[in-house]
Amino acid sequence: MTPTTKFKAAMSGLALIAAAVLPMNAATAVPQTVSAEAVAATKPVPKLGYSTQTVKTLNIDFQYQQTGYWCGPAATRIALSARISPPSQQQLANELPTTTNGTDWIGQVTRVLNNHLGTGWYETKEMPNDPPTQAQRDLLWRDVVLDIDNNYPIVANIVAPASNHPPGYPNYTIYHYFTVIGYDDSDQTVLIADPAGFAPTATYWLTFNQLATLIPPKGYSA
Repeated sequence: MTPTTKFKAAMSGLALIAAAVLPMNAATAVPQTVSAEAVAATKPVPKLGYSTQTVKTLNIDFQYQQTGYWCGPAATRIALSARISPPSQQQLANELPTTTNGTDWIGQVTRVLNNHLGTGWYETKEMPNDPPTQAQRDLLWRDVVLDIDNNYPIVANIVAPASNHPPGYPNYTIYHYFTVIGYDDSDQTVLIADPAGFAPTATYWLTFNQLATLIPPKGYSA
């Protein structure tokens, strides 16, 4: 948009003439910086199961969490649904086990995922450093690509303060579980299936950097 100067109609003709001879760049607009996180949040979500050379997303059976404290069971169910017909959130809440205080530890999710899939694929990856180390970031990206390429969604336990929120989150610290179901290697974004219902859509893109900063000091199953 071309910058303009707004004049008061009540000014005299001489003042208007004087203003008119000002250089065109006398009034300049301050450029607005759009964060990578904001760009990712508006990125269109492809049809699930979509793949190209750089993008891969998984087919899942999505459900929002059925209670305010069942994000762990819901995220676990989403992950299982990529490979099997998943059990109910109630059954998973019993198995984890989840209480009104939530699901205590990501290791409980790892155990339940492996039990239902009859595999040892999933491992618990702790990220105690906040911010994470470069080695932890590198491992997380490797896990995202490896797991999604092999049709294993990742379940992440996150801590999202008001200063670092996924789209639509309320303005306070959120302790939560969600599921990573895709990635785009061209811009290092990750596709999230979020059972909380804070965001306008069930699935949305985050930058990999934001994912890496949301997980500490918790962990993820991959």
